[in-house]
Amino acid sequence: MNKTIKTIAVIGGGTAGWLSAAIIASYHQGKNSDGLKVMLVESSDIPTIGVGEGTWPTMKNTLQQIGLREVDVFKACNATFKQGGKFVNWTHGNNDFYYHPFTVPLGYGRIDLAPYLDNVEDFAQQTNFQHDICEASLAPRGIAQGEYQGNCNYAYHLDAGAFAQMLKQHCKSKLGIEHIIGTVDQVKLDDDGAINELTLKDQTRTISADLFIDCTGFSSLLLGQALNVPFKKMDHVLFNDSALAMQVPYDENDDSLASHTIATAQSAGWIWDIGLTHRRGVGHVYSSKFLSDDEAEQNLRNYLGDAANGLTARKISFESGYREKFWHKNCVAIGMSAGFVEPLEATAIMLVEISARFVAEHMPADTQVMPIVAKRFNEQMDYRWQRIIDFLKLHYMLTKRPEPYWQAHVQPDTIPQTLQEDLLLWGSRGPLIQDFHGALELFPAASYQYVLYGMGFKPDFTKQAYLYSQHVQAKQIIERNSQLTQQMLQTLPPHRAFIEQWLAANPV
Repeated sequence: MNKTIKTIAVIGGGTAGWLSAAIIASYHQGKNSDGLKVMLVESSDIPTIGVGEGTWPTMKNTLQQIGLREVDVFKACNATFKQGGKFVNWTHGNNDFYYHPFTVPLGYGRIDLAPYLDNVEDFAQQTNFQHDICEASLAPRGIAQGEYQGNCNYAYHLDAGAFAQMLKQHCKSKLGIEHIIGTVDQVKLDDDGAINELTLKDQTRTISADLFIDCTGFSSLLLGQALNVPFKKMDHVLFNDSALAMQVPYDENDDSLASHTIATAQSAGWIWDIGLTHRRGVGHVYSSKFLSDDEAEQNLRNYLGDAANGLTARKISFESGYREKFWHKNCVAIGMSAGFVEPLEATAIMLVEISARFVAEHMPADTQVMPIVAKRFNEQMDYRWQRIIDFLKLHYMLTKRPEPYWQAHVQPDTIPQTLQEDLLLWGSRGPLIQDFHGALELFPAASYQYVLYGMGFKPDFTKQAYLYSQHVQAKQIIERNSQLTQQMLQTLPPHRAFIEQWLAANPV
């Protein structure tokens, strides 16, 4: 029987649940005369992971679309700006580093400057002012510029727990989302194998909906357990399966504040270092096959020095991979219930945004068309997961480090065929915008250029040298970047000072 879609039930809170609910509700609010109802069922006895504090620049548009002021997010979530990632010791392990900035290179789309550089590893600094802005710990904009604006493209570092709480209050007070406290006890299916209703523990209430959004984390209670959608492991490509996390206080309240994520390679993994206004979030991602928990904790404490004194590390175990389908019957998995890979490049929250936005924008009018929408969603998300894994693997397989963990990443049988094909192409010309499928791509050609060139991968441009005759234009762009860099170094304020001044000028 064909039914109109009127009720959406999001199962699970945290960032994934509340952000999904906000994106769906804000898109349909006031547009549906029958009032598309969105409810969220949140268990009070299941803790959220709450580690991921990095976002992608897509978050700027998301926050605006759901109706949040940027300054309020900074106040509530101890937020800071994130202008990209700094990768330390990934290539040789001798204090080498490169940046993956969020602003595209100057001349992007018109000319690839790599063939015109003496040293391709200088690509980010020669083609983009953001490298030096990050090194100087500056804000991405001046105090006179408005919210969500800036000289540089940026994302955010957030206190994940505080962000989820802010989203919860916004959803309840502004977006009309019904909040139900309860733990799912039983999932009942109908004769067609779709979810009919959920029974909550210690309550007589059942939850019925036309579409269920599974945000139950690693347990994947609906899609994985109830609907038996298999999980595709990717641990043969990405080896990490463990993390130790610490919340590290600043020595002084006015300590310099990095405006980027710092990822420092270790013997069998890497350490993230994220600066919030009130503390740092620092953690070690590693593979248990190459490193014990004790060794990982010692690496983390060595990295932090005295700052680690008195702190306890929290252990998180995970499995890299994703579901064979993300939308099955009347259930969509969003967040870790759909899949998870390590936190490198902050893909987790970005995938929540993209998934929830698809559901909002392609909401089926009735159950008859739901299988078509589900099929298209699955095709797009499967492609995106494959591309994420390719991009993350790229960070590892270009290394020159000698340790067994890093050398294992270089072995051809651990590198996806699609990435191998890309690298063969790029061996003579580097990544081009035309290599990527537009709207479906999470990481543009610029991102691949920053990582490839930053790690010293130099295409043999001599094979088609006649294509690179724009020496005058290249020199002009590189000189223009140098001028812009100097201007911004002189005019942009320090990161922490900007945030303090901005928040002081905008009291609650």
